[in-house]
Amino acid sequence: MTDKTERVMIFIDGSNLYHSLKGFFKRTDIDIGKFCQKLLERRRLIRIYYYNARVGQQEEPERYQHQQAFFDSVNAIPYCELRLGRLVYINWPNTPPYEKGVDIQLTTDLLTHSFKNNYDVAILVAGDSDYVGALQAVKDNGKNAEVALFGKERTSRPLREVADKVITIDGRLLRGCWK
Repeated sequence: MTDKTERVMIFIDGSNLYHSLKGFFKRTDIDIGKFCQKLLERRRLIRIYYYNARVGQQEEPERYQHQQAFFDSVNAIPYCELRLGRLVYINWPNTPPYEKGVDIQLTTDLLTHSFKNNYDVAILVAGDSDYVGALQAVKDNGKNAEVALFGKERTSRPLREVADKVITIDGRLLRGCWK
């Protein structure tokens, strides 16, 4: 049931979205604004938060340029905030970098906005079971928690179970969302 008066915030784990799109669809050129409109259905958008980590300019100059162009497109979306953690490079290029601060930032925003009563429905675009406790806290605070996931194989069962609603990200949902 969708209700135009329901206030929705969308929280996107950008790295999870990127790798899932690459794995399932062999492409990553998604229009985040159009994608969020599909998730929203007919409800009222309050804000989109997109979380990622900036690629190192010295370590990966070409990837850095592509990512900056993508971040610019995210920043151009109305009511969208780009939240950046960092990538840690140790023993590069032999060892891939890892993200720091992104999951914590997303969780903090998810909970803070819930407790401030800034939304009725949180839509989490992520597949990581680390978010289960945060989603349960959102529900315990009287909010609805939805999760947008890619397929059952590569996503957390506990995350599916804690969600009030699971939105399957498939070819049908993504129709019209590609650049």
